[in-house]
Amino acid sequence: MTRTLKGPTDHVVVVGAGLAGLSAALHLLGAGRRVTVVERAAGPGGRVGRLVRGGYHIDTGPTVLTMPEIADEAFDAVGAALRDRVELIPLHPAYRASFADGSTLDVHTDADAMETEVERFAGPAEAGGYRRLRRWLTELYRAERHRFLDADFDSPWQLLGPDLVRLAALGGFGRWETGVARHLRDARLRRVFTFQALYAGVSPARALAAYALIAYMDTVAGVYFPRGGMHALPRAMAEVVEAAGAVVHYGRPVTRLERSGERITAVITGQGRIPCDAVVLTPDLPVTYRLLGRTPRRPLRLRHAPSAVVLHAGCDRTWPQLAHHTLSFGHAWRRTFDELTRTGELMRDPSLLITRPTATDPALAPPGRHLHYVLAPCPHTGIGPGPADWRDLGPRYRDALLYELERRGLDGIAAAIEEECLVTPADWTEQGHAAGTPFSAAHTFAQTGPFRPRNLVRGTANAVLAGCGTTPGVGVPPVLLSGKLAAARITGAGRITGAARMTGARRATAAPVTRPVTRPVTHPAARTRPHPEGARP
Repeated sequence: MTRTLKGPTDHVVVVGAGLAGLSAALHLLGAGRRVTVVERAAGPGGRVGRLVRGGYHIDTGPTVLTMPEIADEAFDAVGAALRDRVELIPLHPAYRASFADGSTLDVHTDADAMETEVERFAGPAEAGGYRRLRRWLTELYRAERHRFLDADFDSPWQLLGPDLVRLAALGGFGRWETGVARHLRDARLRRVFTFQALYAGVSPARALAAYALIAYMDTVAGVYFPRGGMHALPRAMAEVVEAAGAVVHYGRPVTRLERSGERITAVITGQGRIPCDAVVLTPDLPVTYRLLGRTPRRPLRLRHAPSAVVLHAGCDRTWPQLAHHTLSFGHAWRRTFDELTRTGELMRDPSLLITRPTATDPALAPPGRHLHYVLAPCPHTGIGPGPADWRDLGPRYRDALLYELERRGLDGIAAAIEEECLVTPADWTEQGHAAGTPFSAAHTFAQTGPFRPRNLVRGTANAVLAGCGTTPGVGVPPVLLSGKLAAARITGAGRITGAARMTGARRATAAPVTRPVTRPVTHPAARTRPHPEGARP
């Protein structure tokens, strides 16, 4: 049985209105708690922010949405439904993979469509291997979903049980790359089912096979896009949080926590004091630990995931070979992961994620215009160029990326750009992300499950952590679950009574929110200076 907070928890202050904080707030409201949300930015979203420039509506955070049922759990906690607030568009294909040899593969989440595509791409033997791989990924997910992914841990001993035996029998404690290679011989196909290791911050040759459940989310469960952009999800969650009775304060950075012994008694902002019985803290770990006044000891130093350079480009044209999501692979593979995670070099032969959200929602750009998002993984600032280096390096790396995209078939992309913003590790550092990475702590074995920074901190009796740095980890579904798990630490798992849920449902139903959210979300890229070809840091 996992630990819960002792003492009164009637009024909970949630610090941060990102996905983790909003998820925690909804689950707390559903359990009958009084909730106040405090957010430093001018609106909700956190990492899932929004920048509007020249008529282009730019998502400044994640672009891939999987497992929407986890978000729906948060809405359901107060009697609301995700489908009533956000239109989710399934992506077909989920991705398009483009390889250095000129071949392309559309990645479908429908089994029959993907089997046909794999057979076209690599022959019938690999199509059969894909079917076996799909079954393995599904079995891994079923073994992990509730016992490991959606679970709080107080001790490694809690891992012991039939699910652990089942996971071991499936090869979950082997290596991700090895597990995929048992089913697929084609090296290009193996990349499609292992590139997700970057989300975990580890090379697929070193990552636990258990993390292949991320490939399940991407290639089996389905990939979606919210109409209006990814920011539509936190915007809708924030609306429901307010409709369910929470008080939400935007533009209020938390300066300190008032304590009495081991208990936090109030959250202090520049605008005043907010008394509380408990607090949920969602900022990045260094910020949270600084507020708490203590950093938990670890036997090994925390290792961070690689960072990313992101170029947002509003263009007067697009290129037909681009799907909504296109994976553009270089020739190099293992060397690329060594550069990102070990040597700290920029990728010499980069693999890139190119997202074209206007392929699905043209309203995100002015008429006849197109929005492109180019993500280039890079080392975090602890092993690669530091924030100061990126101030000079950023514009040159931007030019190198555009040259590479031109070489890969996006002819004229540099000249087509009307509006742009470039985000580098220097910007992530300015936002308070440790090691200049928005992807937080890597998912090494020593930072997985009960070994990951816990959401309870020794020496503080009534604070719970949520977000990508704590349990269960990085990515939209895990971050949403982190808010749910934080709420369970306060309310007690399974203690959400029918009466409390009905109270939350009545609140959400009685005060529907129909007004659009117009509060802007700040982002470092919004402070970029104009440049003849766009805006650069």
